[in-house]
Amino acid sequence: QVRLEESGGGSVQAGGSLSLSCAASGRTFEVRTMAWFRQTPGNGREFVAAINWHGGRTNYADSVNGRGTISKDAATKSVYLQINNLKPEDTAVYYCAAGPPFVTKVHETFTRSYPYWGQGTQVTVSS
Repeated sequence: QVRLEESGGGSVQAGGSLSLSCAASGRTFEVRTMAWFRQTPGNGREFVAAINWHGGRTNYADSVNGRGTISKDAATKSVYLQINNLKPEDTAVYYCAAGPPFVTKVHETFTRSYPYWGQGTQVTVSS
C-alpha cells in the first residue's frame, strides 16, 4: 500500500500562485508515476500534470500548460505542483495520485491508471 498526503491548499487571489505538496509513504518502490488531478462539484477528476519518477519526464494538461510546474524530490518521496497566474477556474479540490509506469502520455491522464490517491486539498481562487 502507498499512502499519499497532500498539503498546501487554501485561498488565493486571481493572478497569484499556489504550491501544493504530496508526500508518499509505504510501498513507495511501487511508484513510477505521480500526478495531480483536480475536481469541481458535480464533475469527474480532471488531469492536471504528471511526472515520471525516475526519468523526470513531465506531462501537463492544456489548462495549466505554461502556468504549471510539477516537480519531485526523490529523497523525501514527494511531488510538488506550482501553478502561476491563477484563475477562478482553477478552483477545485486537488488530488495527488501514484501509479506504475505508463506506456504513453495519454495513459497518464486517466484516473483509472492510478491505484493510489490522496485525500485532496481545496484550492479556491477569488477574482
